[in-house]
Amino acid sequence: MTNVIQLNVPPRLTPQDARIGALLASFALDRRTGDDVFWLKENAEVLNILECTGAEVSQGALSAHQGFYDTVERRLSFFPQYYRFLLSITLDLEDLGMPGSKGAQLVDWAATQGLAQAELSDLQRMEARRLMARRNRDPLPRDHGLTDRVRAFINRAETFTLPNKKAAYELTHAVFYLSEYGRRDPELDKGARTSLHYAGLLAYLDQNADLLAEICVAMAFAGEPAPDLWTDWLARETLAFTVTCDDHVGVHDDYHEFLVCHWHQAMAGDAIFRAPIAPGRMRFDRSDLRSAPLREMSECMFRMEEARSGDWTRMRGRIEAQLSPEAMNVVSHAEEDSLFEAFFHGFARVDRVGMPA
Repeated sequence: MTNVIQLNVPPRLTPQDARIGALLASFALDRRTGDDVFWLKENAEVLNILECTGAEVSQGALSAHQGFYDTVERRLSFFPQYYRFLLSITLDLEDLGMPGSKGAQLVDWAATQGLAQAELSDLQRMEARRLMARRNRDPLPRDHGLTDRVRAFINRAETFTLPNKKAAYELTHAVFYLSEYGRRDPELDKGARTSLHYAGLLAYLDQNADLLAEICVAMAFAGEPAPDLWTDWLARETLAFTVTCDDHVGVHDDYHEFLVCHWHQAMAGDAIFRAPIAPGRMRFDRSDLRSAPLREMSECMFRMEEARSGDWTRMRGRIEAQLSPEAMNVVSHAEEDSLFEAFFHGFARVDRVGMPA
């Protein structure tokens, strides 16, 4: 008689399984507590990136959020002001593979309570509509002009020739919602495509990897190729992040920039979150070794007053004389863009010289 001994050896985690599991556990359990609104923000962001990139997430990795999922109804009833975060996390967990179907119940409750009607911003209303549509509800059935109003905002390209990070982030999120995070053609007009390009030029001149990564992702969702200059720079910046693992490390860090830069790399075909991620509390820091000319350019143009011009060929030498060599190096790369001269005309504000009448 032969005795067969069966060994129940757990399957070995792939490097990607281990990275995603450690990342989710750090955000869910180690960086902040679940009663902190910043916990909601961080976890909504990381789960959204995993869900919209189609990442494969194991049940073991999702288990870090089991405690949240088990009590989400109580959280939503007591914190209805955070309903968009709470719905986003719940829907993403389910769509990533967590067993359960609470999302539909929570969406129905939020819609019945009229929570979306408390929003003042069209962009927040659009996010609410997009979230609830994932479980076949429209929280604003009588608001037939919402999409048209948002499109009017993103079609005004001149808005995005001026430094305004809030407007630029609203532009990217409008494209995210119109495209359902890359699931459909957002059908952007030429004005909106130009808006993305102008906002990208501003982000590059500011060396703002966080914003530029979002812009490049939005362009990908719209089928609009981003310049190689931007994507190559983002790839280098993504590799330059430092991840510190320590139980006492501070978490006022560059986590969002880390997330969206890796989101962009995943959109470009790289493995999701390919970084030195380890279990435990983590801090994410971006290198400070960079020169951003945007502020120098703005101050230079402001000092010129009536003497400034929107003609880049006339202004280049005058600006170069007042910029640091490092800043001018960034400008020299940016000016090779086919839309740079049109962008600069708006940036110079030549039509607004002098005091308002």
